[in-house]
Amino acid sequence: MRILIVDDDTFLLEQILLVLKKQRYSVDTAKNGEEALYKSFEYTYDAIILDIMMPKVDGFTVLKELRNAKINTPVILLTAKGDVQSKIKGLDIGADDYLAKPFSMDELLARLRAILRRFSSQAESILTIGGLKLDTVSRTVAINNKSVELTIKEFSILEFLLYNKNRVVSRFSLAEHVWGDEFDPFNMSNFMDVHIKNLRDKLAAAGCNNFIKTKRGIGYIIEEEI
Repeated sequence: MRILIVDDDTFLLEQILLVLKKQRYSVDTAKNGEEALYKSFEYTYDAIILDIMMPKVDGFTVLKELRNAKINTPVILLTAKGDVQSKIKGLDIGADDYLAKPFSMDELLARLRAILRRFSSQAESILTIGGLKLDTVSRTVAINNKSVELTIKEFSILEFLLYNKNRVVSRFSLAEHVWGDEFDPFNMSNFMDVHIKNLRDKLAAAGCNNFIKTKRGIGYIIEEEI
């Protein structure tokens, strides 16, 4: 799952970034509304955590521009304004949730999980195929009830392929989704191959051989056997 965090408070931005990365989310950041709009139009996100009070372009304006452009990515608004009118304004513009500062990271994570479940095509928080289970809440993977330790990138690759089960995912889309701001198309081939190989090796060692198939010249697919 790829998340965009938008906040001009660098300290808070880094705190949220650290917490989300520990939960194995792919995360991009923006420090003002202009940067947020650029990234939101350029890339596809599963959710946006958006501060309201920012220089240049505020969060309300960012949200309004997104909704006018028919970008329906779920948005959690963050703000120091806890008054009812601000909440109503945000929700009327198109926010999906609203969290007043200061807040606990546990509450932010819970709200994020809730909107991801609500907007996901997968009704369940656990993605399964064969004996493999990926828990999108606890951010863990198990094969035949035995835990498999993956890196953050390996987990993100597997999660994205499982969300697109039975569909070919292009190498470009996978790299863009998983690496986000770190995405470098000139070096994509090398780092993608290394991570896919390592992921395949770990899954094979746990009993899932040939789980991620390569579609030559296109990308990768995880198929449910009928």
